[in-house]
Amino acid sequence: MTTGPVHGTWEPRPAARWEDAFLSGNGHHGAMAFGDPNDERIVVTHHTLVRPNGGESARPPELAAELPALQDRLLAGELTAAETFTDGRPLQWVQPFHPAFHIRLRAPHGESRAYRRCVDFATGVATAESAGRRSQVFVSRADDVVVQQVTTPDLDIALDHRLPGAPHDLAVGHGAVLTPEGALLTLRVRYPGSDRAYTVVTLVLVTGGRTTLTPPGLRITGAESVLVLTRVLRHTGAPGAPDSDVPDALTQARALGDLIPDDEDPYARLLDRHTELHRTAYERVTLDLGADPAERALPGSELLARPDSPACLERLFAAGRYHLLSASGMLPPRLTGLWTGDWNTAWAGAFTNDANLNLQTSSAAAAALPEVAEAQASLIHRQLDDWADNARAVFGARGVVAPPHSDGESGLTYHFSREYPLHLWTAGADWLLKPLVDHDETRGERDPRTAHALAQVALFYEDFLTRTDENGHLAVVPSYSPENRPANASWGAINAAMDLSAARHALLTAAEYHPENPEQAHGWRALADRLPPHRINADGALAEWAWPGLDDTYDHRHLSHLYGVWPLDEINPYDTPDLAAAAYRALELRGAENDSAHGHLHHALVAARLRDGERVAHALGQVLKGDFFHASLMSAHYPNRDVYNADAAHTLPAVLVEMLVQSTPDRLVLLPALPTAYPKGELRGIRTRFGATIDLTWNQHEATAVIRPTRTHRVELRTSSGAEPLDLVAGEDRVLSLGTW
Repeated sequence: MTTGPVHGTWEPRPAARWEDAFLSGNGHHGAMAFGDPNDERIVVTHHTLVRPNGGESARPPELAAELPALQDRLLAGELTAAETFTDGRPLQWVQPFHPAFHIRLRAPHGESRAYRRCVDFATGVATAESAGRRSQVFVSRADDVVVQQVTTPDLDIALDHRLPGAPHDLAVGHGAVLTPEGALLTLRVRYPGSDRAYTVVTLVLVTGGRTTLTPPGLRITGAESVLVLTRVLRHTGAPGAPDSDVPDALTQARALGDLIPDDEDPYARLLDRHTELHRTAYERVTLDLGADPAERALPGSELLARPDSPACLERLFAAGRYHLLSASGMLPPRLTGLWTGDWNTAWAGAFTNDANLNLQTSSAAAAALPEVAEAQASLIHRQLDDWADNARAVFGARGVVAPPHSDGESGLTYHFSREYPLHLWTAGADWLLKPLVDHDETRGERDPRTAHALAQVALFYEDFLTRTDENGHLAVVPSYSPENRPANASWGAINAAMDLSAARHALLTAAEYHPENPEQAHGWRALADRLPPHRINADGALAEWAWPGLDDTYDHRHLSHLYGVWPLDEINPYDTPDLAAAAYRALELRGAENDSAHGHLHHALVAARLRDGERVAHALGQVLKGDFFHASLMSAHYPNRDVYNADAAHTLPAVLVEMLVQSTPDRLVLLPALPTAYPKGELRGIRTRFGATIDLTWNQHEATAVIRPTRTHRVELRTSSGAEPLDLVAGEDRVLSLGTW
C-alpha cells in the first residue's frame, strides 16, 4: 500500500490506441510508448514538425487603409459593417503539427504473463515489463535525445514513417550502416511539393550478441541489452540552406555517441543527467488529498472510473504538472501538448492563443514551473517582429498585435474568416504576456524582454485608441470577443469586455515596467483612464460588450468577457464587489455550449476567483465525470474521449491551486473556494506573486499555512474570517493557524 500520493500511473495491458500510450518529453522531442512486449512502438514527435500547407508563406491582410471607414460605420450603428473588413481570402489554417515516425521493436512472441506498464512522473521514464523483457523510454531534458533501453536477447528494429493520416506521397529514404559508434539507422522524409524535410537519426548500441543489417532496419540476436538513442532534425528549406542546415548522418551518429560514457552504465548516466533537471522541477509542488491508499494503488484507467475519489484528483494533478513540464521547452504546449499519433491533428495542433494556450500554462507561476513560463516567453519573443507586422498591416499602427493561432514558426495573423474574424482581436498581446508578468512578480525580477514587449503593446494602443463615445470615453472599435458574437449583431463590434480589460491592463502594466520614463508612463496611465467602465446589462450581469444596444449571447464555450476576473485582478470580491457580483451573475448565465473541456475549466478558474467552491466542484465534475481522460492521463477536447487535446490535463492543476491559494503582489487569499468534497489535504511548494513559498494543510476543523518569504513586504491576508495585514520579512518563516475556516 502507498502512504502518499502516487507520482506516476500504470496499466495492466499495452496501449491498443496511440491516445493511451504513455508520454515522455523534454519540450523539444516527445515520445509515446505503447508498451507491447512483442511489438513495441515508440511514436516520436518534435515541436518543430509542421507540414507545409501554404501557411508558411501567408501574410496578414493589408486592411489599414480601410480601418477609418469601418470605424465610422460601426460607430454609426451598422452592426454588420465588420463582415466586409477582409481581403476576401479563404480560411487559411496554420501549418499542422504531425508525428515524425515510430520506432518498431519486434521480438519473438513470448508468454503474456505478469505484464505491467507504467510511467514515473518524477523521472519521465515509461516502462513496460513482461516475461523477463523490459523496455524503458525517456526523453532527456539534459541531452535532448530520446533514450530507450531494451532488455531482451533477440530484436528487430526499424524506423517506420507510416502513421495514421501520413500523406501517401511523402518522399522517404532509409539508411542503415554500422559505424564505430554503433548501428546507425536514418530516415529522411520530404513533404510533398516542398523543399522542406526532416531527418531521423537513431544510434543503436548493443551489449553482447550480434548485430546484422537488414535494410532498412537491423536484427539483434543474443544481446544482454540494447540502447537506442534518437534525434529528429528539421530542414527548413531556407534559401541558401536547403540541406546544409542539418549535419550529415555520420556526424549526428558521432554526436550521439559522444553522449555515452566510457566507464559507466550509459543508460544510468543518461538518466541521471536528465533526472537532475526533470525531478527538481516536478517535485517543487505536491498535492495530498488524504486519499484511500487502496485507491491510490489502482491503475489509472480504473481510477478514472471513480471520479469522486480524491485519489483520482491527486493523480490527475500530478499527471497534469508532469505533462505540462514535459511539453514545455523550446515552445510551450500545443493543443495536443507535444504529442500526436496522427497526421490529421485536430485544429492543426496549433498554438490557439485566444484561450487554450494560456489555460494550459495557467499554473506555471503558482505551481512553480518557471520552465513553462520561459517556454511561453520563447514563443512570444521570437515572433514579436511578426506581431509588429500584424499591427501595421491590419490597423496601420505602431506596436504589436498577437495572432489568434500560430504553428510555432510564424506569428503573423492570417487565420480568420467571416464567422471567426480573429484578425480583429486586439487583446491577444496582453493576454499572452500576462503569464510572463506573473512569472516576473513571482521571482521578483522584471525581464527586460517582457518590458520591451509591454511597451510595444502600449504603443499600439496609443495609435489605435483614437475614437470616442458621446461621453468622451475611448472606444475600442472594431472589437472582438473570442469566439462569440452579440445576439443582435455581427462578430466585429465595439468595446468587448476583454478588449477593455486588456487595454487597461497593458497600459498600466507597461507604465509600471518603465519608471525610467515618467512622462511616457504618465501618458499610458492617462490613456488607460479614458477607457470606459464595464457595463452591467439588464440581467444584472457583466456585459460581454460594454457598448449600449449589444445583447449578450450566453450559451458559449468561451468566457473571454471575464478576463478582468481571471487571470487579471481588475474585478474581485474585495476591491470591486459590485462588479464581482455582476461577473458572478454572468458566470451563472454562461452555458457550456458544446462541452469543450477548456470551457468547463475556464469556468472553474473564474468561479474560484469569485469564491464559489461548489461551482468549482461542479465544473470539475463535468470533466471528471465526462470521460475526458485517456488511460495515458492525457485528455480529450470533448466528452467520451473525443479528440485528443491537452486542455483539461494541463489546466486542471491550476484549478486546484486557485481554489486553495490565490495571490497578487499585495494580497494572499487562503482557501477561497475549497469544495466540501475535499475536507482535508496538503498543498506544498506554491509560489506567490509577492515572493513567498507556501505550504498549506487543512482538515474539517482547522488549517495551517507556512509562509517562507524571499522579500520583505506587507500584504493583505484574506481568509473566511476577513482581512488583516500580514508583515513578512525575507528569510523569516511565518506559521499561520486559521482555526475554523
